[in-house]
Amino acid sequence: MAFVLCLLLLLALLGSPVSQGHSVHKTTVGTLDLGYLPAGNYETNLYVDSGPIEILFRIVRAFLSVVQPNPFPEDLIRKAVQQRFEHTKNDYQKPEFIVLTLKVAHYEIGFILLAGLGLLFVVLIPLVGLCFCMCRCCNNCGGEMHQRQKKNGDCRRRCFATSLFVVSLIMSIGVFCAFVTNQHLTTQVQGMRPLIKSNFKDLRTLLTDTPEQINYLVSQFDAPKNQALLDLDNIGPLLGRRVQAQLGKRVLPALDAVLTMAGAIRETREALENVSASMEILQEGTNKLSANLTNAKENLKNTLNDAACSEAQASSTCNVIKNSLNQLSINANFSRLPPVTSQLAKVNEVLKIDLARLVQKGYAAFNDTPNMVQNQTKNIISDVKSVLDSIGTNITVVIKMLPIQKMITDFVIYLTQTETYIDNYFPLVEQYDFYRWLCCLIACCLLILILVFYYLGLMCGTCGYKKHKTPTNRGCVSNTGGNFLMAGVGFSFLFSWALMIIVVSTFVLGGNVEKLVCEPFKEKSIFQVLDTPYLFNPQWRNYLSGLLFKNPDVNLTFKQVYSDCKENKGIYTSLQLDKFYNISKFLAISQYTQDLTIQFESIKINLSTIVLLDEVGKENLWNFSFSGIDGIDFAEYLAEVNKSITKVDLLSFANDLEARAEQLPKGALENALKGHASNIRMIHHQRVIPLEQEMSTLNQSIRLLQKTATELMVKVSQVIATVESAQLLINNNASFIIIEETKKYMDAIIDYFEQYIQWVIDSLTMDVAACKPLANVIDTAVEIFLCSYITNSVNAFWFGLGGATMFLVPALIFAVKLSKFYRRMDSEDVYDDAMEQW
Repeated sequence: MAFVLCLLLLLALLGSPVSQGHSVHKTTVGTLDLGYLPAGNYETNLYVDSGPIEILFRIVRAFLSVVQPNPFPEDLIRKAVQQRFEHTKNDYQKPEFIVLTLKVAHYEIGFILLAGLGLLFVVLIPLVGLCFCMCRCCNNCGGEMHQRQKKNGDCRRRCFATSLFVVSLIMSIGVFCAFVTNQHLTTQVQGMRPLIKSNFKDLRTLLTDTPEQINYLVSQFDAPKNQALLDLDNIGPLLGRRVQAQLGKRVLPALDAVLTMAGAIRETREALENVSASMEILQEGTNKLSANLTNAKENLKNTLNDAACSEAQASSTCNVIKNSLNQLSINANFSRLPPVTSQLAKVNEVLKIDLARLVQKGYAAFNDTPNMVQNQTKNIISDVKSVLDSIGTNITVVIKMLPIQKMITDFVIYLTQTETYIDNYFPLVEQYDFYRWLCCLIACCLLILILVFYYLGLMCGTCGYKKHKTPTNRGCVSNTGGNFLMAGVGFSFLFSWALMIIVVSTFVLGGNVEKLVCEPFKEKSIFQVLDTPYLFNPQWRNYLSGLLFKNPDVNLTFKQVYSDCKENKGIYTSLQLDKFYNISKFLAISQYTQDLTIQFESIKINLSTIVLLDEVGKENLWNFSFSGIDGIDFAEYLAEVNKSITKVDLLSFANDLEARAEQLPKGALENALKGHASNIRMIHHQRVIPLEQEMSTLNQSIRLLQKTATELMVKVSQVIATVESAQLLINNNASFIIIEETKKYMDAIIDYFEQYIQWVIDSLTMDVAACKPLANVIDTAVEIFLCSYITNSVNAFWFGLGGATMFLVPALIFAVKLSKFYRRMDSEDVYDDAMEQW
């Protein structure tokens, strides 16, 4: 009853009309941290430690498996239940009912046979005892106080005494087991109160935590709301930068191209300035070099005209030197190269306008896109915030509409009443258990009484027996031992049948509970019977859903509910409440996104005020293309630059001159020629080397100008076309990009709430009202209380008591036989010669 009421309560807590699912936006920008749903700690511990007595429980279960080896009769129980609910009293005589009865009898054949033997014991033992008493009263059946002497009498006495002692020991073990299990059951019943209170406490925890969990779900709406508000307040950086990133794919390359062209203009001016300066230096340097070479050549001629050169040893050398004097002249002529002053003037005119600054203005205007978006969406953002507030209000109202408080209050009252009822009547249970314990104790004491007589008889008879005493002269102690044995026999006949009634009744009840309830419950096969369609109600396919929801068509099974609760799943999932109460309908974000979409679609962002490059900058680029640098004769410049400064390498000429001077005789002529060689080397270092360095600079500048001038008009046209195309994109086509990025931005805002809604749905279906305490209640009632505490103890009790009772039969036989050897006889046989040895 408590289990069903718990289910009904939690159904009401999570109830909502049936509907279909909600739309899902796939865009996920960030994951919200919604924390962990608060959950209570359940205290019920279902672990049972029976201690050493568990060995006895296992032996009893093994014995029952031998008595009843058949598997759990699912089909048989189904048919029996259907017969019980469907047939009337007159139907019991029909053949199908008789067949069912025979099947039940076949399944219970082990219990029936043993119970039949027990009942036969109950009937026969009193009759045998009565006949035995009457027979002894007639001096038969050992009633005659006369003992015939036999040769094996001593052996028989020892055999009977040993057998009786062994049987008594076995009976003592059985009585001990019965006594221990009797006390164990009482101890377990007394320990049930804390377990019951623990289950009630867990149920209260479940009911207390459920509203707190619902309130936590409501309170966590602030997480997506605050994140959405933060994104709305930063719509400029978020949406504006997205738009800027998309436009930047076209805009930034265009501005970079213009900025590169501005750098090229500055480099062109520097190159033209270098060309102009180099030309002046080269022209002046070549003139000075020419004068120096002319002077050196005249001085050398004067030296060669000396009379020393007319001598035979020097004439040939002097003639060779004279013939090489024509090489001391200028080879490059820079004065004939056209100047670049006009091109330089035009480039300087172009540079009067700072094109780089104009480009930076374009960069700045484009980078201001986030601020423009922020400023142009202020009014709409306030409307979007209002829509988000309404979403939060509606979601909160939907969750708060769940009928929680009243149902919890009602169920808490029921729990309180139930707990009070148990507290009031549990002492009565303990009192009845005391009566049971007392009755079982009496039964054990009866056996103990019989065993005491047997042990006293054995002790007195064994200690008081004297070999040399004749049967008529036996001592008082021996005679008392025999009387104790017969007293045990008498009590055995008096009480054994009553003990067997207790054994048979507890055996049939406890054994069937173990085989038909406890074992199937552990294997969960009992749930398959409970889940049989149309079993308890011929009009209900599924009894549980019909009982709870009046809708038997839903496939809700006891096994599934128990297993889910055992795994501590939420009651929504365990009871398949989505078939009855689809919470997704009221928590579907799709019903709120329409207004939100309308607000975002009304966003109009105008970026036409962004000017990447104005007309002045474009005109400046065109002026550069008409600066005339592409008209410079670069081939003529490069041809002149690639020439050597002089017709001959002055260093080589000086070295050669010095080498020829070495061939002349020592004297003034040799020294003079060596002086001219040194003078030529000095001219090379002072004039030629600087001119060569300047020619290298001129070469680099000319090649840079040549590179810049190559297809200059085409390059400028392409740069201007790229800028105009990017400007056209901003002015006319940016709206498409803005719409697309606004949709992504809106999806990101909605995604926060979808994460929250999905988290709420997942929490309600899996975590809220986790029904572990309900499974614990069932486990406590069936597995712990019924099976572990009661059934195990009852089965162990009849096992011990029944074993001791069954051994009463051989014990009384041995006791009757043995008492003849201990009791004092009224007469005895006359000794003959054959008996004198005894």
